[in-house]
Amino acid sequence: MKSTRRVVVIGAGMGGLAAAIDLARSGASVTLLERAEHPGGKVRALDVAGHRVDTGPTVFTMRWLFEDLFAAAGECLDEALELKPLDVLARHGWLDGSRLDLYADVERSADAIAAFAGPGEAEAYRRFSARCEAIFDTLDHTFMRREKPGPVALGLSLGVGGIPRLAATQPFLSLWRALGKSFRDPRLRQLFGRYATYCGSSPWAAPATLMLIAHAERAGVWAVGGGMPRLADALLHLAERQGVDVRLGTGAAEIDATGGAVQAVHTAEDERLEADAVVFNGDVAALGQGLLGPGVVDALPDRTAEPRSLSAVTWSLVGRCNGFPLHHHTVLFGDDYEDEFRAIFDRGEITATPTIYLCAQDREAGVAPAQSAERLFLLVNAPPKALSADALEAVEERLYELLGRHGLKLEVEAMQRTGPADWAQRFPGSSGAIYGWPTHGWRGSFRRSGSRSGVRGLYLAGGTVHPGPGIPMALQSGRIAARAVLEDA
Repeated sequence: MKSTRRVVVIGAGMGGLAAAIDLARSGASVTLLERAEHPGGKVRALDVAGHRVDTGPTVFTMRWLFEDLFAAAGECLDEALELKPLDVLARHGWLDGSRLDLYADVERSADAIAAFAGPGEAEAYRRFSARCEAIFDTLDHTFMRREKPGPVALGLSLGVGGIPRLAATQPFLSLWRALGKSFRDPRLRQLFGRYATYCGSSPWAAPATLMLIAHAERAGVWAVGGGMPRLADALLHLAERQGVDVRLGTGAAEIDATGGAVQAVHTAEDERLEADAVVFNGDVAALGQGLLGPGVVDALPDRTAEPRSLSAVTWSLVGRCNGFPLHHHTVLFGDDYEDEFRAIFDRGEITATPTIYLCAQDREAGVAPAQSAERLFLLVNAPPKALSADALEAVEERLYELLGRHGLKLEVEAMQRTGPADWAQRFPGSSGAIYGWPTHGWRGSFRRSGSRSGVRGLYLAGGTVHPGPGIPMALQSGRIAARAVLEDA
């Protein structure tokens, strides 16, 4: 039987869905508002000439977090989704023609690295993997699964020997410097430095702590049967089975916080929903910009002077590929990696030879599909600002030139392109940034907002709050927010 506690969740991204599920199963009366016609936030698919092409996050990791969510609701993830483990985590290519596949198995990757860069680098990789796993184990339950702790509280939570363990996460060393201490081969530094971009950051400014992402990926990457939107659909249906009132195509216009406490949410259709608590799953900058009304403008400290994270230019297309043997996930590197980030964060532009990420969605085992055309999603990092039509065309020309230099010939049959302005329109307050704020410096992770805001009854979830961006972390933020709502009740 439902309690009288009324909660409105704004945004059906991963965090909003997780919060709604946990709150509803705990007895709250939950209404979930989503202005889009589909759930998932950044997870979506576009119709390209009759083909559904995943256009957004394409890497599914840390499945145990999703298993925990389903189990807490009395259900089984494997009954809701078809998940296929990928043998090859990603294929990597360089302009000199060299290639390297990484595997979930450390020894298989080490063997590949030995053939690629020599036995010394293979041994360096084994040591690197052990450090990544140790960092992950240190921060998994003490930081990533709990409401944002400060540095002192984090150290104390680790118990006896906590401070040395925390120091071993290398928060004061940049990721790039740490990789320089680990690997002599610049291509390996480039490969593992890319994990900083998973948080929208530069490896030259992000802390070495982000090496934990390498372990999270090595612990398993899965392909979602039917595409990533099936994950969002599975969470939405789980929420509905818990009794959540889901309203797709209904946005929130204002949070009424009269007297410094949440009172209600006004929808875009001018309906007033009385609320004892609100979970906002969106870019938290929208609050300070007044996009959710004057009552929540001061809910968080002002960060308008700080630079935002990476954005992206993406291409969702159907076409024919020849030459370079794509895998499900493929990364093609340029020849001036440092300038990729100087260009974005210092000059506000895209470098001449950017890194290209490709998701060949019909190649789960690295084998080209039987049909002549296949679905591809391509992405290059970009600054979080609107780019002119001429700039976007120039980037696209460079993209095709770079693909050719990598040995990949692409014949496009149909395509849709998106840029930072599209991200800004889809996610109010974001200014086109995909990951909120970059995780730069040792304070970067601690500067994210926690689940509680400065307005009583207003809670926060999503990739712009603790524990950070990415599908697993956004999901976890929703669960943390739900716990905070229930604790405060």
